[in-house]
Amino acid sequence: MSHTPKPVHVIGGGLAGSEAAWQLAQAGVPVILHEMRPVRGTDAHRTEGLAELVCSNSFRSDDWQNNAVGLIHAEMRKAGSLIMRAADGAKVPAGSALAVDRDGFSAAVTAAIEAHPLITLKRQEVAGLPPEDWDNVIIATGPLTSPALAADIGALTGEDELAFFDAIAPIVHRESINFDTAWFQSRWDKVGPEGDGADYINCPMDKEQYEAFIDAMLGADKTSFKEWEGTPYFDGCLPIEVMAERGRDTPRFGPMKPVGLTNPATGRRPWAVVQLRQDNALGTLFNIVGFQTKMKHGEQTRVFRMIPGLENAEFAKLGGIHRNTFLNSPKLLDGTLRLKLRPSLRFAGQVTGVEGYVESAAIGLLTGRFAAAERLGRAPVPPPETTALGALIAHVTGGHLDGGKGSFQPMNVNFGLFPPLAEEPGGKGKERGKARKVAMAHRAVADLDAWLAATDFSDPPALVAAE
Repeated sequence: MSHTPKPVHVIGGGLAGSEAAWQLAQAGVPVILHEMRPVRGTDAHRTEGLAELVCSNSFRSDDWQNNAVGLIHAEMRKAGSLIMRAADGAKVPAGSALAVDRDGFSAAVTAAIEAHPLITLKRQEVAGLPPEDWDNVIIATGPLTSPALAADIGALTGEDELAFFDAIAPIVHRESINFDTAWFQSRWDKVGPEGDGADYINCPMDKEQYEAFIDAMLGADKTSFKEWEGTPYFDGCLPIEVMAERGRDTPRFGPMKPVGLTNPATGRRPWAVVQLRQDNALGTLFNIVGFQTKMKHGEQTRVFRMIPGLENAEFAKLGGIHRNTFLNSPKLLDGTLRLKLRPSLRFAGQVTGVEGYVESAAIGLLTGRFAAAERLGRAPVPPPETTALGALIAHVTGGHLDGGKGSFQPMNVNFGLFPPLAEEPGGKGKERGKARKVAMAHRAVADLDAWLAATDFSDPPALVAAE
């Protein structure tokens, strides 16, 4: 008679929680999936279905060779993702994107979870941290975590490590910056503990360029806060355009101050300067310092490309300011998403600092596989950083450079998170960029296949549902 492992508890029946439960069950590990709806509703959900899509119905690009989101779709399909199976079955026309009928998608996920012999679905709120005898738990409660659980997580991790306010500066791919104009220098050539005196990318402006830039920001379309968010600005993270509203020269005496900098092209100090700071350990992504913004995304692209040196900037992430709930994951979580302070708890989904439906589900997939390996007496092994899954988790658990409080910000998967190729492709400009993405995608798929083979869950225990 085969031994049936103890159940793993998964809290939250969204995309991440449903995927985590599925991966566990498919590995032969019983699961108790706790979903608080309909016992307790939220401001955003309208049904009691699992994996309800509360915003868009799009999973974004499905092109695995040219888009990192499409690549993570392909990797998740290879790993037996329930979320991707349900999405493929509920597909609606959307060009090269994967969009779904949201009700059909949720219904498919719910039916699969309810029908699985190893999954027990309990409709109840877990009001606070789970009891100590739950020795293997995945918390996948998303940005709308119940207040009682959020309060307990905050108390355990430290209130400063659980953010309820997301102030995001745009993040730019380094390769798209024009270094004929921009240059590396720290103010007064100051050498930091990890730096060399040339740690920032500087984009100079003369007076005319600065005035035109300020006019463009002030005139751009802005996004207003949703009424229920009700979050005031913090003076330390004012939107750049709100700063300009307080006085046209305010940014020039704030994040755009040119002091301590000399433009090598002129030998003089610029009128104003936009600084970019390295955002990831690989040095492929740089954030625009102090440029959190309420401008709409299309407007951001237009306005920020007015900055000398960023005329052709490609953005890994555009800026924003909104309410969110996420952990300071690089500090709090280990390489398999366990809470360092209490290793029986894993976190999955948006709360870990990823953005997007697919990214949330991907983290759920990984936590499910890690928890299953642990329950089956194996060492959990993260996927290689050369894969989309591995690049995403590496960023969340350690790839982000610590720039102090508020520096870690949620991220979508993008090729800027991947390690560079051993050999760069030939060609120039866009042609070279496209060849690089294709090469990275093919490397990822090959490395993922090897990882899946090495971490295969064979000979699972007998199928016995958890009580």
